[in-house]
Amino acid sequence: MSKYCFGVDVGGTTVKLGLFSTEGTLLDKWEIKTRTEEGGTLILPDIADSILAKMNEKGIDKADVAGVGVGVPGPVDKDGIIHNAVNLGWGTFSVKEALQKVIDMPVAVGNDANVAALGEMWQGGARGYQDVVLATLGTGVGGGIIVQGKILNGSIGAAGEIGHIHVEDNETDSCGCGNVGCLEQYASATGVVRLANKKLASCDTPSVLRGIEVTAKDVWDAVKAGDALAIEVADQFGWYLGRAFANIGNVVNPEIFVLGGGVSKAGNILIEYVKKYYKPYAFHASREVLFGLATLGNDAGIYGSAKMVLND
Repeated sequence: MSKYCFGVDVGGTTVKLGLFSTEGTLLDKWEIKTRTEEGGTLILPDIADSILAKMNEKGIDKADVAGVGVGVPGPVDKDGIIHNAVNLGWGTFSVKEALQKVIDMPVAVGNDANVAALGEMWQGGARGYQDVVLATLGTGVGGGIIVQGKILNGSIGAAGEIGHIHVEDNETDSCGCGNVGCLEQYASATGVVRLANKKLASCDTPSVLRGIEVTAKDVWDAVKAGDALAIEVADQFGWYLGRAFANIGNVVNPEIFVLGGGVSKAGNILIEYVKKYYKPYAFHASREVLFGLATLGNDAGIYGSAKMVLND
């Protein structure tokens, strides 16, 4: 019976790697540089070399390893084929087969946001639940949906793109995806700043946010301090995210929504604004869903990647 598994989170700058027990204990973690030159052809061999070196260092035999899970920034289908990861220089190919060839162990591959959701379900803010929606509120808005303990991938691995739910018909600026009125334009860190700057420009309400280069943290700190203008911004944020969550809830009926990413560091106050607008728009059977905060931080990807191997 296998004792260990590896989780790998491939980013544009670094690759995070973790050695886990099959029970879910993180035994060691480390990083290597993501070498994107030469069309990204060096990335998978580098990962294989790093894992094999770690096994040698720890005296771990291949027979004791369940496999290697990998989260990558792009759509990944159920067969482990990635459909373009531009920031890695990758086109469409089977990451699963390519890594298995060089490492000679079972490999599971998933989209990085979906994998992070699986990690939070396994050992993080959604531990104990099997039907989970993770929204990662960072520079953009990422998401992952877990149904009955398994990642919801969609046909080519593009399910769970929460940030690109259309929430505003009157938007004129484009989202990074090329569409307009996406949730990411209002609920990400940059979205919160955008809402704040628009509010500051549209009124004369006194605020601690005036005269500074506003950050999302500034906004939420001001909300906690009772700043009237910041509270209006938080209410707008909650209106967009709460309604988007209601639509998601009506489709997938999760047990819990988990909020991660930099914006979620504002804490439970953020959840209160989301719940305010979730309940009026949610179908009654999904209205009493739980809300929580992610707890694994930047390690969610390696946890979820490792869990993918155990799920296969």
